Amino acid sequence: MKILGINICSHDTSAALIVNGKLICATEEERFNKKKHTKDFPINSIKECLKISSNSIKDIDCIAVSTDPIRQIRKFWLEGAIKHEYRLEMMLKESEAIKNYYEIEKKIKNELNFKKKIKFYQHHKNHLASCYYPSNFKKSLVVSYDGVGEGETALFAVANNGKLKVVHDKNLFPNSLGLIYAGVTAYLGWRYNCDEGIIMGLASYGNPKNKVPKTNKTYIEIFRKIIKNKNHLDIQINKDWITFHKERNTWLSQKFIKVFGKRRNYSNKLTQHHKDIAAALQLRLEEIVLSQLRYLKKKFKVSKICLAGGVALNCSMNGKIAKSKIFDEIFVQPASGDAGLAIGAAINCSKELQPKKKLIFKTNCYLGSRYSNLQIKKVLNKFKNKLKLINHFKKDIYDFTSDLLIKKKIIGWFQGPAEFGPRALGNRSILSSPKPYQIKNHINNKVKFRENFRPFAPAILHEYAQNYFNIKQKSEYMLIAFDVKKKMKQEISATVHIDNTCRVQTVTKDSNNKFYNLLKKMYDKTKNPVLLNTSFNIKGQPIVNSPEDAIMCFLKYKIDFLIIGDYILQKKS
Repeated sequence: MKILGINICSHDTSAALIVNGKLICATEEERFNKKKHTKDFPINSIKECLKISSNSIKDIDCIAVSTDPIRQIRKFWLEGAIKHEYRLEMMLKESEAIKNYYEIEKKIKNELNFKKKIKFYQHHKNHLASCYYPSNFKKSLVVSYDGVGEGETALFAVANNGKLKVVHDKNLFPNSLGLIYAGVTAYLGWRYNCDEGIIMGLASYGNPKNKVPKTNKTYIEIFRKIIKNKNHLDIQINKDWITFHKERNTWLSQKFIKVFGKRRNYSNKLTQHHKDIAAALQLRLEEIVLSQLRYLKKKFKVSKICLAGGVALNCSMNGKIAKSKIFDEIFVQPASGDAGLAIGAAINCSKELQPKKKLIFKTNCYLGSRYSNLQIKKVLNKFKNKLKLINHFKKDIYDFTSDLLIKKKIIGWFQGPAEFGPRALGNRSILSSPKPYQIKNHINNKVKFRENFRPFAPAILHEYAQNYFNIKQKSEYMLIAFDVKKKMKQEISATVHIDNTCRVQTVTKDSNNKFYNLLKKMYDKTKNPVLLNTSFNIKGQPIVNSPEDAIMCFLKYKIDFLIIGDYILQKKS
């Protein structure tokens, strides 16, 4: 049976394909239309999944959709409008969105000329499925923290022997950790549903215990008033401080503005005040989550946890969970945001239609577009006037590339299938030496054009990870921040954040053979098994997907060499 999962009516639209229980491919629409966090119908992602799997839409037995439109209309809009008059006004303003939900099935059929079964699955249950089944854990706690689904903002479940049981579903809009984080992101001058990771990085530069100007309260004391523990598992956002429960895109109330000052424009100076706000928000998030997880661990006595939802992309929070030792092992879905819903929907559909079929996950991230050397060569011919092909036949590609990295060159590394999710994990990466510290500033300022305070991640051979970090498990997806051992800090200084943590990617031969071989060659030559690994893109742009994307990025920005398939390229002067 062939099941196509799609995420629509949300940001980060995407598609995934499961064939006879095996996850074959998954990709995001932004990689094709070049709109970061796009909401467009994922037509290109669908076509790519069909192409990768050598299928047509006629071969698909069922399309699994990442939201339940009827439940969305009833639970999110109608029930809200019945309970609160202001939600009725909001509903009227959102009439076009409601219409889009109501006509989802019609749109799918028309866009794809699809005549078979279409099934709809609950947003947060898709998040749960997307992380539990690929984890290969037998028994675990499974948690989804997100902005909002069909009314729910978080979902807690216990899984055992391939079965998921929801144990708590009472966190409802607007009581959302994801939405308050998005609101503060917008207040601080960045894009909501996009730049929350920047706020996470900024938080380490702030002090939540500082006093808020013109008050006798600390930043964290005020945020504890804004985000409250209602009970062990429910939170309550104080509505006096927010507006997103009444209208879109304003987020925070005049009370918030009165206490913290006017909203920062992106071009305005970033002050200690802004850093302290970010720090308080991050700390309050961690306090809430750790409290809930401790309660769940005590109640259900599980030793492992799976995390998904947009909030699960917060690697600092994940690091605090790991450091707390509440659980023996953590699995975070590499596409935790809404893109991963396509996988979750396909899984839920597979479990419904083929309940006895074992699900197989060969990889959890290298699921996207892939190109042969022949295909790459055809593209290179189009750019022959701008590219210089390096004669590398005397040395293998790992030997040659490692020599460049030792010389502190910046490398564009394009290999194998594209990663699914927001992290480049060694297939669509920009690589450099992990030291000295100044490399970080160079890449931020001259290559990626990012804020200077933003950190980069280290990729390390798995077998040496414990020599460098306080780490007890694999961390293949760069989604958990671990403390750096003091004696190793200088060896990887360009990847160490100000709080002495790194969002580590551990690499095994099985997970990524080519990237492993490059890291191994670096270790053989330098005795340092670490490379700085960042996504192959510039700020605000999706990660490159195709050879054309990689070449255009390479030619336009200050990347020294491009290693694409078996080809080593330099710019012609």
